[in-house]
Amino acid sequence: MRKFNIRKVLDGLTAVSSAASASSAAQQQQAGNRETEIQETLQSEHFQLCKTVRHGFPYQPSALAFDPVQKILAIGTQTGALRLFGRPGVECYCQHDSGAAVIQLQFLINEGALVSALADDTLHLWNLRQKRPAILHSLKFNRERITFCHLPFQSKWLYVGTERGNIHIVNVESFTLSGYVIMWNKAIELSSKSHPGPIVHISDNPMDEGKLLIGFESGTVVLWDLKSKKADYRYTHDEAIHSVAWHHEGKQFICSHSDGTLTIWNVKSPTKPFQTITPHGKQLKDGKKPEPCKPILKVEYKTTRAGEPFIILSGGLSYDTVGRRPCLTVMHGKSTAVLEMDYSIVDFLTLCETPYPNDFQEPYAVVVLLEKDLVLIDLAQNGYPIFENPYPLTIHESPVTCCEYFADCPVDLIPALYSVGARQKRQGYSKKEWPISGGNWGLITQSYPEIIITGHADGSIKFWDASAITLQVLYKLKTAKVFEKSRNKDDRPNTDIVDEDPYAIQIISWCPESRMLCIAGVSAHVIIYRFSKQEVTTEVIPMLEVRLLYEINDVESPDGEQVPPLPTPGTGSNPQSIVPQSHPSTSSSSSDGLRDNVPCLKVKNSPLKQSPGYQIELVIQLVWVSGEPPQQITSLAVNSAYGLVVFGNCNGIAMVDYLQKTVLLNLGTIELYGSNDPYRREPRSPRKTRQPSGAGLCDINEGTMVPEDRCKSPTSVKTKSRKFSKMVANDIDVKDNSFSRSRSSSVTSIDKESREAISALHFCETFTRKADTSPSPCLWVGTTLGTVLVIVLNLPPGGEQRLLQPVIVSPTGTILRLKGAILRMAFLDTTGSLVPPAHEPWREHNVPEDKDEKDKSKKRRPVSVSPSSSQEISENQYAVICSEKQAKVISLPSQNCIYKQNITETSFVLRGDIVSLSNSICLACFCANGHIMTFSLPSLRPLLDVYYLPLTNMRIARTFCFTNNGQALYLVSPTEIQRLTYSQETCENLQEMLGELFTPVETPEAPNRGFFKGLFGGGAQSLDREELFGESASGKASRSLAQHIPGPGGIEGVKGAASGVVGELARARLALDERGQKLGELEEKTAAMLYSADSFSKHAHEMMLKYKDKKWYQF
Repeated sequence: MRKFNIRKVLDGLTAVSSAASASSAAQQQQAGNRETEIQETLQSEHFQLCKTVRHGFPYQPSALAFDPVQKILAIGTQTGALRLFGRPGVECYCQHDSGAAVIQLQFLINEGALVSALADDTLHLWNLRQKRPAILHSLKFNRERITFCHLPFQSKWLYVGTERGNIHIVNVESFTLSGYVIMWNKAIELSSKSHPGPIVHISDNPMDEGKLLIGFESGTVVLWDLKSKKADYRYTHDEAIHSVAWHHEGKQFICSHSDGTLTIWNVKSPTKPFQTITPHGKQLKDGKKPEPCKPILKVEYKTTRAGEPFIILSGGLSYDTVGRRPCLTVMHGKSTAVLEMDYSIVDFLTLCETPYPNDFQEPYAVVVLLEKDLVLIDLAQNGYPIFENPYPLTIHESPVTCCEYFADCPVDLIPALYSVGARQKRQGYSKKEWPISGGNWGLITQSYPEIIITGHADGSIKFWDASAITLQVLYKLKTAKVFEKSRNKDDRPNTDIVDEDPYAIQIISWCPESRMLCIAGVSAHVIIYRFSKQEVTTEVIPMLEVRLLYEINDVESPDGEQVPPLPTPGTGSNPQSIVPQSHPSTSSSSSDGLRDNVPCLKVKNSPLKQSPGYQIELVIQLVWVSGEPPQQITSLAVNSAYGLVVFGNCNGIAMVDYLQKTVLLNLGTIELYGSNDPYRREPRSPRKTRQPSGAGLCDINEGTMVPEDRCKSPTSVKTKSRKFSKMVANDIDVKDNSFSRSRSSSVTSIDKESREAISALHFCETFTRKADTSPSPCLWVGTTLGTVLVIVLNLPPGGEQRLLQPVIVSPTGTILRLKGAILRMAFLDTTGSLVPPAHEPWREHNVPEDKDEKDKSKKRRPVSVSPSSSQEISENQYAVICSEKQAKVISLPSQNCIYKQNITETSFVLRGDIVSLSNSICLACFCANGHIMTFSLPSLRPLLDVYYLPLTNMRIARTFCFTNNGQALYLVSPTEIQRLTYSQETCENLQEMLGELFTPVETPEAPNRGFFKGLFGGGAQSLDREELFGESASGKASRSLAQHIPGPGGIEGVKGAASGVVGELARARLALDERGQKLGELEEKTAAMLYSADSFSKHAHEMMLKYKDKKWYQF
């Protein structure tokens, strides 16, 4: 895990901001004369970047292991990641540097160590006795490929099988090879004429450690006597073997085959199997063999004291079960249970009461690792119910399309969301405790509540409790249930603008204090939700339709040139199409036969039962206009104090009063400028050929992503729209180029290809014009061309008047300009503290108010929690504006730019957030070139600039977000959230906060051999492996076979891990090991010296022969 510690980031040290610091310093000089100096407390030493935790299901899992004593589960992945799980809340993520796939994992049971085998033929020993596990040793095989490993319980000798069919033996303490090798030709001798294939299984006889069972892929199994170095028995079968398992008494074993059969063999009868079973084969009459089935990929054979053994297997279904889901089969006595899984099975393990292979196993659960899920099955209960999974592994239940992160939320929020979410839980889980219960929790040093909200491709939204580096789902909201679902593809309306996932969430706007939630979806729809603890049935879903156009002078604009008159529902001359009823307007085509006035989705017209939690306040949909589909929404904001929601796209902006259910503003972007438009724009008729929406412009702003082909005009080439949740990195190039045009001239020609989209919206109470003497409610609008415009809001008084009198909105003419698309805006008061947008405190709306409450609500003022209680006339404010290229701090009401910082010249900012940290605030930015940067406010001094990760795909761009207290996150894979911190304090406390995987636990007692077994030698036979595999007996292994690489944990790590059975020996050998390392180095140096001396003498001898007979004058 790399840690970054940027202690002293001097102004202008990095190349990115060197040019900017000079201008910044000059501007600060001027600012000192004009403005009162604000004391800034944040310094570069307050910042340090490091990863904290990774949540979610391990992406592309490939291997599974379980420590039955420590009760820890390990999962390896195809990208070389290692995830360890203990009790709920104890999780750990590690990564192999090579990134090669993990093919097998083996715990050193109750030792606090784990061996991983990788596809690049390396073995690694992990020390789990530290909070962040580290590699102690690695061994790289040079000539052979690793296919299977086996480490017997309480042994330090690891058997490694290879593709060539040989078995090598590794000492796990020193990670060196033994000279003892089992060669394939010696193992099979004359029993087969051809090579038996790679090793697919190795295990020792549970009752005799000196006998090793070796399974070859071709179907041959050999019982090898380790002492006599020869095969006792050879078992041949004509079907390929996938896995082998012992009966605990060591007299029988079972093999699973590629034709869907299981063969049970008696150890002493190698000629033919004792029994052949085809679990899913149709039994044919006349005693014929059953039809072949799919391969049984794995089988486990577990015994119980009280009853029949369990045979558990994956695969083996008959070939005629097309479309059937993957299954795990549990055979117990005469009953066979087939458990269907949602995804294909990667691996499974049976959890047993004992770690000893020679005792009754007493299985109690099965862990099934699926491609996209982890399932635990309770074997002790009838019907084999599953355990309720307490880990946050369902992030990807539907692909994540956007993400928001809120730290330091109101304290009552998490309990409120938990109480409504608790009612959504499924029933029918096992009554037992979750069996993976190892490890201990870390200390909770952060006490503030944190919430993560994820938006998904199916229209669902999940709220997660993310406090104290854990993650737990609180509540799930399904936004799609407000719309009519099409039963099949033919039934789908032809108004869809995306082929798949029409309900996908693009933008989430949430006010934690008032609990108002607003979402924008991919089908150009906006839904506003209110939080309620009461269940309600909505008879008619409140709905509005909005026509949002991009038209210029030569086309008749339905909106008029100035601000439209206030809409009154029902008037025919109304510029907006307002439909208060629940069904969409019936006008589906205009006079020339083009699709017109229809939304993309159909709202349900039947009563909707709404459970406690988030309930629909209003649905707003953009409609088709003269055959032109609505463009996807690029920005969104909601304000509970004003009762307003505003959204924009590349056509324009619309503002809705969600209390009165009316449209207040509906303007094309150009009309926002009025006569102040700095750009020369070509007139555009909507009937001309159109581009598929100008992809780069509306893409990454606000941390959201949309598909590029979102405009399916009848006159443009119809291209299949990509699935919203699958974005590709080359979209970025389009975006960066689209913003690289010069903005030095006040008159820039804008081609039709790049419409100006609304990219940022911010409600606030501030000075709107230079002449203002007091702040007033307003909306600040940022566009993709770097313009900021201000709209003033004239709100009626509160209480009943608010519902009766209209809200009047008007552009102010204030225009500010930056380089690059506007991403984020915020406001500071005269002391430099953040002025949060005004909000209403949350109250229950579904309970009728009494008279006193009504009086209170009339008097209730919107809350704006500014640290300076009253805005004096003399006091000023500061607007902080961050674009893709630069940040500016502007003094209000004077509108002077007092600080400016060019964030990046060669790249662009993907996400910028104004966040609080250590009782102060800063601007945090994530650039497409992989840099994470922070700047002080208001002076915009660079405080941190760290290269963190390059933008490898659009998922990172879509989901990266910063929040308060130095926290940030992004979706690192389709199934996992990576959290990180840029706070020095959190980095220092992280070690304490992390859970511990290893806890000292007594190893259970070995099974009692019993008097008669001891007397007559019927119990388990032990083996002195040291005597067989040690250097004195077997000699040294070939040096070229494998290369030892000391891990970063090194000998210090071994000291930490040295306890337990293997550890006792490790302690005794530590000194020898250290000495051995030095001796080994010495030996190599000596060998090199001998070689060079030898070659020198050879050369000298050749020279002597050459010149032996020559006279001195012949030289």
